[in-house]
Amino acid sequence: MSVQFIGMIGHRLASEIIPPTGPIFDKKYIADFARAHEDAGFDRILVAYASDQPDAFLVTAHAGASTSRIHFLLAHRPGFVAPTLAARKLATLDHLLEGRVAVHIISGGSDAEQRRDGDFEPKSGRYQRTDEYIDVLKQSWYSETGFDHQGEFYQAENAFSAIKPYQKKLPVFFGGSSDDAIRVAGKQADVFALWGEPLESAAETVAAVKASAAKHQREVDFSISFRPILGKTEEEAWAKADEILAKATAQQAEKGQALAAKPQSVGAQRLLKAVAQGDRLDSCLWTGIAGLIGGGSNSTALVGTPEQVSDALLKYYDLGITTFLIRGFDPLNDAVEYGKSLIPLTKQKIAARQALNKTTATTLV
Repeated sequence: MSVQFIGMIGHRLASEIIPPTGPIFDKKYIADFARAHEDAGFDRILVAYASDQPDAFLVTAHAGASTSRIHFLLAHRPGFVAPTLAARKLATLDHLLEGRVAVHIISGGSDAEQRRDGDFEPKSGRYQRTDEYIDVLKQSWYSETGFDHQGEFYQAENAFSAIKPYQKKLPVFFGGSSDDAIRVAGKQADVFALWGEPLESAAETVAAVKASAAKHQREVDFSISFRPILGKTEEEAWAKADEILAKATAQQAEKGQALAAKPQSVGAQRLLKAVAQGDRLDSCLWTGIAGLIGGGSNSTALVGTPEQVSDALLKYYDLGITTFLIRGFDPLNDAVEYGKSLIPLTKQKIAARQALNKTTATTLV
């Protein structure tokens, strides 16, 4: 199995330890950030969604126009754009970027966040709506004739999209840890995305999604997210982690309130369960920031030398997880650093494994 690395870009410089800097839609920063990921050897970049932030479609279009090879993962929430229109928007963007687009469907883990955009559907119904939404997306992308759809959430009569994805198949990423999410993932996802859980709980999620997919005679790939903190020595890396926690705590205090957690999100609850187990888990998994922000985002880190963090990633690879979303607390500089060490080192180790397995298989024949 090959391995892929996904980065993440924002529309301006900001993180848990860096106050927002520059204009809210910083065109130069977006372009520089995207090119830094491309030069660092990332395979894809996530462009996130938030109810109060610039439109991710336009951020992706600008970043894509500023690069030539790297692919993109556009986060998109059902409920705000009709699926027939979203299908055309995504297909058009895929043509603009010549097949470099995938979509990450996010049902939404917080009622408060959803209501900012006018969505009052309860969490239990959002996954059911997502399932139907993806059905309509796929019909729009791949139907050669008009189709009718009469569902619980959407209706369409003789719907048809003249523009199809530039790719033969536009990849659908999907995330969520609830039973409803696992059910939808098994039916709809090409790639299931996990936050950075300990190995044992990550293995449980992988098994659950595989079982759900098997009910539909499907197979699903897996992605997991971490915030690597690298040092020339293990001691240096952990000192950086301590410094990051101190800066994040100070920034949170300066804001006068805790960063928003997502208590309704099962994914956040799972991260908080990991926090309760300790701040250092497995070989080098650190939960310090996850605890500080209430498990509200992909906030767990792998801490150590590039060699140690690479070895930790390989343990997840052995679970069947072949895509790693990595982003740092110093976003652009960390992306550059990952490209110098962590990404090539991990890819080299996996390539060496594959070569060894191929040689062994040939010998046994």
